[in-house]
Parts: sequence; structure tokens; C-alpha cells
Amino acid sequence: MSLLGGIRPPIAVLSVLLLCIAALTAFQLGRAGNDPVPEAVRTSQQYFAEDGAIALRASLDESITDLGRTTAMFNAGEPVSADTVLDKLGSVYQKWSGTAVIEIKSGRLEAQRGENLPLTAVDRTKLGDKDGLAPRMVRLENGGTRLLTFGVLSWPDRPQLLLIASSSLKFPGVSLGADRAIAVVDASGQVLSSDGLPDAGRGAYATARANAERADKDLAGFAETAAGKARQHPLKSKAPGSGGFPGVSGSLLGDSHRTERPVAGYAALTGPVPGEGTESTALGLTVVSLVDVTENRAAALDSFFWIAAAGALLLIGALAVALLIGTVQRPLLQLFLESRRLSRGDLTRPVTQPKYGEASRIGAVLERLRRQLLGEPAQSDRHEAGDRRGRRGRIGMRALVAVCGILLLVWAAPLVLLLNRAGAAVLVPKSIVQDQRERTDTLADRIRRALNEGHADLTSVASVLDQRTTPAAMTEALEQTRSQHARYTSIYVLTADGTVTAKSGSEPRHPRGKGPSTQPVALLGEGGNEPIVVEYAAVPGLKGAAVVGELRIGYLNALLKRPGLGQIRVVDEKHRVIGANNGYLAFDKLPAGRIDALVTKVNSTQAGKDGAKNGSENGGGKKADGEDADSTRPSATVIRSGGVTIAAAAPFDGGGAAAPLKWTVVSWQPAKGLAIPAYEAQNRTVLAGLLGLTAATACLGWLHIIVVRPLRELAQRAEALAGGDRRTVIYPRHHDEVGAVTRSLEVIRQQLHEQRKREAGAGVSGSTTPAGRT
Repeated sequence: MSLLGGIRPPIAVLSVLLLCIAALTAFQLGRAGNDPVPEAVRTSQQYFAEDGAIALRASLDESITDLGRTTAMFNAGEPVSADTVLDKLGSVYQKWSGTAVIEIKSGRLEAQRGENLPLTAVDRTKLGDKDGLAPRMVRLENGGTRLLTFGVLSWPDRPQLLLIASSSLKFPGVSLGADRAIAVVDASGQVLSSDGLPDAGRGAYATARANAERADKDLAGFAETAAGKARQHPLKSKAPGSGGFPGVSGSLLGDSHRTERPVAGYAALTGPVPGEGTESTALGLTVVSLVDVTENRAAALDSFFWIAAAGALLLIGALAVALLIGTVQRPLLQLFLESRRLSRGDLTRPVTQPKYGEASRIGAVLERLRRQLLGEPAQSDRHEAGDRRGRRGRIGMRALVAVCGILLLVWAAPLVLLLNRAGAAVLVPKSIVQDQRERTDTLADRIRRALNEGHADLTSVASVLDQRTTPAAMTEALEQTRSQHARYTSIYVLTADGTVTAKSGSEPRHPRGKGPSTQPVALLGEGGNEPIVVEYAAVPGLKGAAVVGELRIGYLNALLKRPGLGQIRVVDEKHRVIGANNGYLAFDKLPAGRIDALVTKVNSTQAGKDGAKNGSENGGGKKADGEDADSTRPSATVIRSGGVTIAAAAPFDGGGAAAPLKWTVVSWQPAKGLAIPAYEAQNRTVLAGLLGLTAATACLGWLHIIVVRPLRELAQRAEALAGGDRRTVIYPRHHDEVGAVTRSLEVIRQQLHEQRKREAGAGVSGSTTPAGRT
């Protein structure tokens, strides 16, 4: 018999698979997903830490690049005093905590702005070494940490000066919400800076002090663990093919405290391109976020369901296997034995005939063939055989196999289609909705800061241009800025009458003959295929002229590509799409319904707060970058019509060049894609049903191909043989039970053929003998 053929292997494999599925259902699927902290919550904290790492890395790299480019511009111009350098630097950028200029040779302090810098930590004798001007972290006397960035001011016939800028390791524009903390950790696991931790003062209650101490302890433990994990290779830290964040990231669980458990996400600073670091990534920093999550100790689904499902599968599977054994396997094995007996010449007793299907038809044929071998004519039992075939052949083996499939479908179909459905009333964890809101607000601030940084770059270029600057020098300054910042498609100098005097990059798309806009940021290209975001920085030395930069729309869209937020759109005040994290139509409208209404609600709240703020502060604007002024909160909601969807919207809220823009970042994602207990239970239920369907389809299909279909063909050939067809050779298809019956029928056909030849020879000899005598 063939190892993979025959009647036994499909039925045996089906039995084993059903037992495995039942065990998997009872002992594995029923126990998975019952973690008191859902996987979606832990993944969300990981995404939050990744957002913080990206924001911090971008901010540090931007500061380092800006200082280097500003130093190069001063070196290319006429010598100026140290005070002038710091004044111009402070008028363009407000990102540094302190700046200073010292003479490298003598170490004399030439000028200083902002906080006092730890100048003694700078070894002037090693500035000329390799990486001597690389940024470095220093510890202040009060325990704080500062990042020092350097640039060398060098003019002919003047002593070289060292420009130093210090910045704190604070997160720019990361929205924390009410109950989250975030920290920067060095390679040794020491916390360098933190935000959002509860502060228990002297007058605080004992509970508040205990919570603050517990938060500090949890953060210290997570920081040490995260720093250790950050030292591993990024490709080894995640599952293969996970993609997303190019660096090391993950989530951590702390010890339970009453009904809450701290959950942390961590992410190491890494470059935007996998495998390529930046100056800030060389610092070995890791971002750790911490939030307390309320545990849900109630299982997502009672384990009784899974035990009952496994028991039902065992009962139905046993019935299906018993049906296959009793109506398919045993009759076929019986045919095999009877056919072999007849082929060996044992014709003494009648053939034991099965009751149903093709086996019954073949059994009747074997009985007819036995009679024919005993000498009866082939036509004598044709009418009787037809009656027997009509009675027994109505229910074929194909129908019996189909009945077994229906039995297994009765178990699998409800699991796939009906049971454990997570309807519109599914409970979405509060922390996930909050994370959707805070991360959307962080993205809105990130886009706004990107526009502000771009305008600051243009302002820096405009500050060194005047009437004495030649077009060639202007072009060189523009080329230098565009080469250092990939955000621009083109940068050019535009006069008051709309004439372009110098440019770098692609052809300007500003309306011809039109002077610079009075707004620092404008949106052009309406009605076209691509929005055009243009920034204007007035040139003080050229009346009416401005340095204009056209932002690459792909640069803004790239800032929105963050996992775990679903669909992300940047819309203007008319709710027209300006940018997105995936394919979109320029100036298209938002989907009508709750999402569009959410944006309207957020913008109306923003307008009301802005109006109240303007009235109370006599024209005061929004907060500037780095300030902690009270601002409007973004909004998030759970939409339960047409499926459960988590949506959030955050308007631009802050100062700078992007302050006049009434843009909003909106994000939404279906909750069914998250690892929420209700959806995990639904997915596991569907998985169990699909496993059952797959096992039934594979094994019954195997049985149909190997046994049922060849048996049906054999029944037709056997009936033709019993009806008198002695010439058609019967070939076996497979070396199994059906093949064995086929070979036996071929032997019987040959015996009948020989019998017919003998009878014909005997008849001829009997008729010729009397004629010879006459």
C-alpha cells in the first residue's frame, strides 16, 4: 500500500488534527489574551517612546546644524564683535538656554547670553583633535545636564573664537497628558532629565508623597533596564519583518500596585535612515515613557467557552470519523478482501456486499462476476442488478464525505461567523484613546515646529544679505542652506516687484510679478495636484525683498509616518487635506461625519480660547516654542457607527511663523486592528474555526481525490465488465485499496476472457465433429 494513499491516512490525519485543534482551543486559545494589561496598551507606550526619541533626535540635530551653518555664515562675512554674533543668534533662534563666545587661545570670555555655561568643562587644547568639536553632555552643579554645541569663528588677522551653545535635554512639543512621565536616559541608565513625574512638596499628603516616590523608583528601574536593552543590535531587538522604528524600542511592565501597574516604553535615539547615525545618536541616549494603567483582571472571555468548544469538537469529530470508518473505510476494505478472494478462485460463497454507495455497486458487480465465473450468462442478472443498484447506489460515498464535512462545518461556521463578535459596545481602554490624542497633538506640534524651523533658517540667511551682497554670493548662501536642509525644493530671493534675483533648486512657483507675502507662511497651488507651502523671511538690508523657501510636501508627509495612529491628515481651516501619511488627493475634503465634526469642534474650541486669551492679554498670542503656557487640549473620541473607530484631532497651538495658520492634524484608526481583549477573543475564535475548516477541507479533499473519485470510476468500469465488456483493460491509478480492487477486477476480467475463449473453442469443436462424419 502507498504511504500517502489509501483510505486510512486521510482519516487518521483528520483524527489527529481534530484532537490537536481541540487541545489548542481548550489549553492555548482560551488562556491567551487574558493579560491584565492588554498588548495594545504596551504597544502604544512603545510608540509613544519612539515619538519622543524621534522628536528629541530631530531637535538636537537641528540645533547642531543651525549652529554650524550660522557659524559658517559669519565666517563668510565681515568680522563682527562677539556681542553682535550672540545678538543676531538670539534674534533668530530661541532654542538655546545659554550662549557664549570665548577666545580659544587665552580662554577669555568675550560675550555671554542666557544661563552661565560650564566653560571649565571645555578643554581648549583638544579642539583641534578628531571629534574635538563634537557635541558633548556636561553635568551642572545643581544636578542638571546640558548639551554643549560648538562652532569656530575665524576671520583673517583675528584670534579664533569658540561659539558655545547649551541646550537642555527637554522634549520639544511632546504632549504628555495628565498621567504620563517621560525621561532621557544615558548609556549607564542614569536619568538625565524628566517631565511629568508627580512632585510631592513639603505640604503634600502622605499618599501623594508615596506615589511620587513610587514613580521615581519605577522610572529608575525602567531606565536601567531600557539602557541595557538599548545596547543590543536593532535587528535582534525586534521580530523579523516588524519594520517601523529603525532603532531599538520596546515596552516594559512593572510590578502591580493595588489596581494599577506601571507600563513603560523605551526607544534609543537612532538616525532617520537605518544603519546611519547622526551627531545626536552618538550620545547614547534613550527615551523612556512611563504611565500607570488600571489592570483589568477579569478575563476577556470565560474559559468555559473554550472548554465547551473543545468538547463539542471532540464529539462532532468523533461522530464524523466514526461515520467515515463505518461507511467508507470498512466497506472498501471489505471489497478489497472479497475481490482478492474471487481473483484467487475462491467462488464457493456469495460476496458480502456493502449497503451504500459505490461500494455497494462494486459489491453487486463482484457477486455477478462470481456467478459468471461459475458459468451463468452475463445477461441473466442484469435486471436484478439494476434494481439492486437503484436501491443501494442512491447514497454515494461523495454524499457520505459531504455529510462529514457538514458535521465539521456545524462546529466551525459559528466560530467564524457568529460567536464572540465584538460589537459596537466593545470597551476600548482609556489609555489607548488618550495616547491617540496625545500622539496626534505631538504630531501637530512637530509639523508646526518644522515650519518654524524652516522660517528661522530663511531668517538666518536673510540677516546676512544686504545691498552689497552680489547675486553670486546670494546664490552661494542659498545653496548652502538648501544642501544642509532637505526640506526645501527651492530657495530664492524675491524683490518687492516679484523679480527673482538669486535662486537654488527647482524653478520658483511663486506667482510671477507678485511680491512677497506679508504672512510668514502661505499655502499656494490650490486647484493643482500638489499643495505648495511657501515661507517668507524679510531681508532687512533690501527693502521689500524676502528670502522665499518652498517646502517639499514629501518632507511634511514624512513627518506624519508614525505607526499605531492609522490614517493621519493635515487639513487647513476649510478642512482641505494638505498632507497625509499615505496616498491622498490635494485639497480633498475629510470624510464626512464624526471625523469632520471632531475637527470643527476642536477648531471652535481653539477659536474661543484664542479670543479670550487675546482679550485678556491685550493682543497676546499663542505660546512660543519652549514655553509652558496653558493651551487648548486636543480632542479624541470613539466613533461607534459603522464599526468602532478611535479618532483624535489637534490644532496648531503655539507661536512662531506658523502661528497664523489654522491647520489641524487629525488621525483615526479602526479599533479592530488593535490588540484589545474583545477583538483578541474574536480573532482567536475565528482562528479556531478556520483551523477546523482547514483540517476538514484538507483531509476530506484528500479522501475525495485519493479514494472517492477513483472509486466512482471503478464502479462504472466494473459494471461495464459485469455487463459483458471483456475487452477494456482496467488499470489501477494508485497502489492502495482501490488500486488493489482494480487489479483484482482485471484478473477476473482476464479469467472471464479465458473462460469465454474456452467456451467458444468448445463450441467450435462440437459443431465440426458431426459434419466430418457425414
